[in-house]
Parts: sequence; structure tokens; C-alpha cells
Amino acid sequence: MKNIQVDAIVVGGGIAGMQTALDIANQGYQVALVEREASIGGKMIALSKVFPTLDCCSCITTPKMSAVAHHPNIQFFTFCEVQAVSESGDAYRAEVLQKPRYIDVDACTGCRQCEYACPIYLENPFDLNLSATKAVRVPFSTAVPQIAVLDIEHCILCGKCEKVCPVEAIDFTQQPETFHIDTQAIILATGFEITPRNAKKEYNAAHIPNVIDGLVMERLLAPTGPYGRVLRPGDGKEPESIAYVQCAGSRDDTLGVEYCSRVCCMYAIKQAMLLSGALPLADITIYYMDIRTFGKGYEQFYQNAKAMGVQFVRGKVASISQDEHQNPLLRLELTDEGSQIVERNHDLVVLSVGMLPAVSPEAIYNIPVGEDGFIYIPNPNLAPTITNRPGIFATGTAVSPMDIVDSVVLAGAAAAEAAAYIAEHHNGAPALMPEREAIYA
Repeated sequence: MKNIQVDAIVVGGGIAGMQTALDIANQGYQVALVEREASIGGKMIALSKVFPTLDCCSCITTPKMSAVAHHPNIQFFTFCEVQAVSESGDAYRAEVLQKPRYIDVDACTGCRQCEYACPIYLENPFDLNLSATKAVRVPFSTAVPQIAVLDIEHCILCGKCEKVCPVEAIDFTQQPETFHIDTQAIILATGFEITPRNAKKEYNAAHIPNVIDGLVMERLLAPTGPYGRVLRPGDGKEPESIAYVQCAGSRDDTLGVEYCSRVCCMYAIKQAMLLSGALPLADITIYYMDIRTFGKGYEQFYQNAKAMGVQFVRGKVASISQDEHQNPLLRLELTDEGSQIVERNHDLVVLSVGMLPAVSPEAIYNIPVGEDGFIYIPNPNLAPTITNRPGIFATGTAVSPMDIVDSVVLAGAAAAEAAAYIAEHHNGAPALMPEREAIYA
């Protein structure tokens, strides 16, 4: 069994994980980055633009992915999952499962000849199943690494990909493999998942095709999106009236998500502004309970959206149905107008769903979670990345809901804490300096 020795393991290859790995590696330490998907980049690589600057997400994320791939102190392992973590003295050993790609990663050049030859079309998970892809493909155009992955469950074993591969990289016999990584520190950057679109049954998102969530709209707005422009998924019509329903997956006791996910107001405002440019004749309405613009420049961003003609209506959406033209019909209470009950039609409705923790770290890493399900941080004001287990740190949305800016800042904090912890071991010092002992107490 292969065994790798590094100074730190970063679990998760999104923006927080990549930034953490780079910051630790730039201090001269050896880092292993473990990502469960076939490419690093996380959710950010699939987004359109960031708020409040409206910079291109891909333009920010792709150079970061390239920096990780080419850094001499970083080894990154994609399509891998940490299965178990055990203590070895004052260090850790991680057992990592390498899932089979059915591709020889050392031989594959990313030429995509296998993809072009494959006759099997599947829903494309990168486009949230809005477009088609092949049973064997490079995950997306800017994937790192540029190595194909074969979906063996849908492969018909016709052999066409194997025949056209110029380097004979197709391997139908691959099996899962396990290897070990020994390390001093582990940083969890495991990210988030969104509240399921159909979690709130009153909104009927499972049955109304033109009720979508914020991530779907991100793909519709992205330059590499499935349609090349904004169209209704239900019938391909260009929407003339678009509504956003805020707090559709947060601040809701019935869903068990009592907290605010922080990003929902801002991404709805951002998307509304982008839609105003993409569909200048469309009416855009945001139905909200409270608008929370908490960051630098965010309030001005909100005011700019209002000046552009985006309508903000304070009201609680009780239910969503559908008329005979597949147009969503909202029933809502206008709380600023004497609690008046009204019904309004729109061509497309976007649910501003919230954030949920992507994984539970209790079983594998033996660290607790808080009441919200995110990783428990004993002293969030003093040390926002230190867990209650020495040598294990957490960052990004593994800790709590946050935006990209805060994720990058917290990644730097996690890297600093981890590097200090590693340095104490390299220098032969006690596992914890006296000033740090109180944090773990």
C-alpha cells in the first residue's frame, strides 16, 4: 500500500482549500490536497461573477487551480475521499480511497478523443443536469487535472473510446485503491451543499420546471452555461418576468435551518443585476423578509440594483403553483401593505436557497459539530479555525455559511494556525505553546 509523508493535509479543493494549501506551501511545507470530485475548483468555478465587484469567477478560480497544480510543495489527489483518520503519537495517518476513473492518469493527455467517440449521452452534472455530456469525458473545459473520467455505470462497453485513445489510457479493469498519508496537521475545507430546492413542499419545485434555485441561475448566467443565454428550463422560452424568493432554504424552523446563510441576499441582487443586462426588457422582482448587506460595498451594491430598476417587495411567499402556460403563480403576504394577500404570475422563479454543511466530520475526524451542523469551533472570536482536537483545523464554509471573500480570509487564518502548529513540531517544541493551550482547553 502506498504511503505518503507530508506536513499538512487539506481536505477539499474549493476556493478555501486551494488558498489554504497555497499559503501553507508558500511557507516551505509539504501539502497534500484531497478532493472528492474529479477536478479541483469547488463550486466557485461553476459560478458566473462575484459580488460586489462583478469580476468573472472563472478568471479568479482558474489561475488558483493552476497555481495549486504547479506548486512544487503541493501534491493534489482528485477523485479521492478520506475514509478514516487515526492518531500516531502526535501526528495523524489518513486512509484515503482513490476511486477508479477507469483511465490511466499517467497516460491520459486530456485530448478528449474518447469523449468525441463515445455514443452515450448523459445529463451533465457540472451544468446541474441542464445540458448533456458523454459517459467518458473531461469534467469541464478548465478542469484541473485535464484527465478524463469514465462513468462505468452508464458505459455500454462498446470499446469505441478504447479504440481512438492515442495513448491507450482506457482501463475498464481499474479497481478502488487505498493509500495512507502521514501528516502533522489536517485542515478541513469540505465546503457546503445547498438546501434542496424541493425542501419546502409548499413551493412545489419538484413539480414546476420553471422554479429553479440560485445555483441553476448561476449556470444560466455563466459564459460557459448550458444554453449560452438565459432560458426557462421548462420550455426554452426567454423569460420576461423573473421573481426571486428569499429565505427559501434558511431562517426556517420547518426545514431545521434556523440560521441565515448570509450569501442569499447578495447573490440574488447580483443575479438580478446581471439579468438586467442579459434581458434588458425583463421585469425582475425580489420578494424578501429582510435584506442583509453586511460586507464592504454591499449596501451600495443593493442601492445600485434598485437604481437599475430591480423591484424589491417585502413579503412572505406562502406557496407556488403553476398556470396552464407553465408560469409559476406566487401566493404571498405583502407585509408592508397591511398584510395584504395577493397572487402574482412570473415566467421564472428563483429560490434563494441556503447553505448546509457538505459532510459531517464526527465519524472520521472525531470532532463535534454545532447545533447548525457545521464544525464546532470552541473559540470563534479568538481562534476561528481551531477545532477542539490539536492539529485539526477548519476553514471556509465547513465552519459556517460565508461568502467567497470571507472564505479566502479564513483560509489564510487556517494556514497560519496550521503552519505555526507544524513549526512547533519541526523545532522540537511541545505540541502546544503555552499561549495556545487555553484555546484547546
